[in-house]
Amino acid sequence: MSEVLLRLGVELGFQSVLVEPDPTKLLGPPRPHGDTFVSDLAAAGVDEHTDVVVTDHHRPEIGPLLKEALAAGPRWVGIMGNPHHEGPHLKALQDLGVPADEIARVHRPIGLNIGSRTPAEIAVSTLAGLLADRNGRPGGFDF
Repeated sequence: MSEVLLRLGVELGFQSVLVEPDPTKLLGPPRPHGDTFVSDLAAAGVDEHTDVVVTDHHRPEIGPLLKEALAAGPRWVGIMGNPHHEGPHLKALQDLGVPADEIARVHRPIGLNIGSRTPAEIAVSTLAGLLADRNGRPGGFDF
């Protein structure tokens, strides 16, 4: 999933940084079109202009990662997952003592409801949702 987000994101003007703590899964050096791969969130340079998208909601470090992301003050934080099931990030963040108002900043599901099934469709939905949010739009057919 992250590979498709990286590929499409650059076409939409996003500067994409993949954070992968497992060094055996890093995708290699930065690409000519601007993707960067780092092993921890601090190296990603999260600030108030950053949108954080978590694609792997079953990782054991999801709680600490989201806690760190929220503390960095990004513009937006979201985690992929089925909207019909409670996300594991909720309990993980509660167990770490993250206040409810901070947990509420984590969007789930993310993206627009377009019936996405494939990784490319999910990436389009996610990126379209981020664009709509950045532009203060509802992201539907209403103008």
